[in-house]
Amino acid sequence: MKFILPIREQNSNKGTFGKVLNVAGSKNYIGAAYLSSLAVLKSGAGYVALTSNNNVIKSVSALLPEAVFLSEYKALKTVNQYDVLLIGCGLGQSFLSKFRFKKYIKQWRNFNKPVVIDADGLNILANTDISLPENCIITPHPGEAARLLDVQMGEVLNDSEIAAQKLTQKYNCVTVLKTHNTIVCAQNGEIYVNRHGNSALAKAGSGDILAGIIAGLLAQKMSLFEASRLGVYLHSRAGEIASQELTEYSVLASELTKYLPKAINELILQKT
Repeated sequence: MKFILPIREQNSNKGTFGKVLNVAGSKNYIGAAYLSSLAVLKSGAGYVALTSNNNVIKSVSALLPEAVFLSEYKALKTVNQYDVLLIGCGLGQSFLSKFRFKKYIKQWRNFNKPVVIDADGLNILANTDISLPENCIITPHPGEAARLLDVQMGEVLNDSEIAAQKLTQKYNCVTVLKTHNTIVCAQNGEIYVNRHGNSALAKAGSGDILAGIIAGLLAQKMSLFEASRLGVYLHSRAGEIASQELTEYSVLASELTKYLPKAINELILQKT
């Protein structure tokens, strides 16, 4: 399957390549907010705004000065100005986290724009009856998929393609089911099975990077399915390239973004 990168117009500005609102992070998961925001920018989006609590913003702003940081009030007031909503990375499952998730999802339904739901956003979704926006991508690992489907994880692992299809049907979304061979399932039934990647990706924070990459590609006007499968490929290929230098043992999630440009450049060179 051929992968096509988003077009980069030379007569451009940061708005040309899209704006992502990232609702992420909590007391115990500050890194998730950082990693997901970093991946949005590294995948080519022009702008990412992070909204979180003050401690998360203080920490992430020291590491990622390229991002914009918003209070909850400001984010909700300007939410319609963003092209993509990324929600759930390290969000936590407190009462406040659940309230925030529902509030953003409910407001985002007013716009015909894509949303990526990851991590704690999926755990909250599994325990709520809120309806999702039309242009939605969910990115569960097998445990989260099992909770969403209300089945045992063994059932998901036994036939991951069927599980991905069931999730897509249940939530009318594109599903990115993260397994050894990650599966992307579209609403029309089209399926992409990723054959790249290795054990280097089995480390905390890797999923936050993937969610950020997909959101960044969506901001550049890719379709849900194309952004998902390209994001999965680039994420896994970055892991392979990083492993050649660092070994599969020692690759950190944060280091995937350092090797992401090499994965992107491979696709650029294939076009020349």
